[in-house]
This record gives sequence, C-alpha cells and structure tokens, in this order.
Amino acid sequence: MEIKAVLFDLDGTLTDTLDDLTSSVNFALSELGFPRRSRDEVRSFVGNGVRRLINLSVPCGTSETLSEKCLNVFKAHYEKTSCVNTKPYDGINEVLETLKNRGIKTAVVTNKVHWAAEDIVNRFFGMLIDMTVGQIDGVAQKPAPDGIFSVLERMNVAKENAVYVGDSEVDCITARNAGIPCIGVTWGFRDRKILEENGAEFIVSEPQEILNCIDLSNNG
Repeated sequence: MEIKAVLFDLDGTLTDTLDDLTSSVNFALSELGFPRRSRDEVRSFVGNGVRRLINLSVPCGTSETLSEKCLNVFKAHYEKTSCVNTKPYDGINEVLETLKNRGIKTAVVTNKVHWAAEDIVNRFFGMLIDMTVGQIDGVAQKPAPDGIFSVLERMNVAKENAVYVGDSEVDCITARNAGIPCIGVTWGFRDRKILEENGAEFIVSEPQEILNCIDLSNNG
C-alpha cells in the first residue's frame, strides 16, 4: 500500500505537554482543597480527554458537582498556561517537514479539547500539519474512530493509504477501530509493553523511525 496520510496523536506523541497539564491539574485541585497529584500520576491519567483526566485526579468519591467545578477551574487555568513548558519532541518537526516534502498529508486527531489542540498545533507546527481534530462536546472521542474517518474523508484519502501515530493504548485501539495500522512511540506517556499489548504494528523509539515505518509500508 502507499501511505498518503499520516495522522498523529498530540500529547505524548508530537508534543511534551505533561508539565503544563500537571500544573493546571494541581492548580484546580488546590483551589478546591484537594490533594495534589504527582507528574507520574497525571501521566497515567492522560489520554481519554480532559473530563476523564479530572475525574481520575480528584479524590475517590468526589461528587459530580465538585468534579465539574474542578474541571472548569482546570480549563480556565490551562487556557492561559497551555504553552508555558510545552514543546515539540526533538526531531518531530524534521519528520513533519520530510512528510510535507514527500507530498504526504498530515493531521492531528486527539482527545485534547479542540481549542487547545489547535493553539498548540498552530504555535509549534503551523503549515506542517494540514488538519487538526480535537475533542468537541457531542462528538465521539477516541477510541471511537470518528475523528480519523472525518479527517480521511476531508482529505479524500482511503483508510488503506493512512497510518496513525500515537503513544498510548487509546491510540492503538483507535487505529484498530478505524482499520488502519498504528505506529506506537515510546517517548510519550506510556511504555513499550502497553503498546505491544495493544497491538501496535510498529513501535519506534526515535521520531526519524516513523519515516522508516512508512517506507516499509510502501514497500510491503
């Protein structure tokens, strides 16, 4: 098959967002008098959208009302601080530039709130990413394949000509649900074992290896 589009997760795949996420989680928790969470705890909570992140961060048994208040405080804080320490992983921009030079389309499909995803993508990648789809209320998020299907339809690319790149079990399952291969990356928020257990077709430890996987697919 010929790869014509490469779709990416955002947090833990293209950008290291963990410090800013942890900061906003702990700001919101502190505002409500809840215990803070460690960076590693927040790392394990990320991947299923911001509501799930907060529901896992608040103490067990927290009421829905307080969880919602915590979520709103988090969103307000993160909107102002989402790019304080966030940055692309080393080598990512070079990979995106190579894909663009090859005429391969690129997109971000993420469970991150859509406005935050667009802000980060525009800030760090600009024209290197053709399309961004984040989490929007009322639209099924990953691991549902809806975001992938929407992007491929708008790009006029068949799923047989696409691959998804991500760092978590959610990404592996999303790709499987969409019927496209998954390239799992080990520099993000999960380890190699989780990617292996969830069926990533390729696993890479350096961004440049993404291009090798695409070459293998094109020659396979």
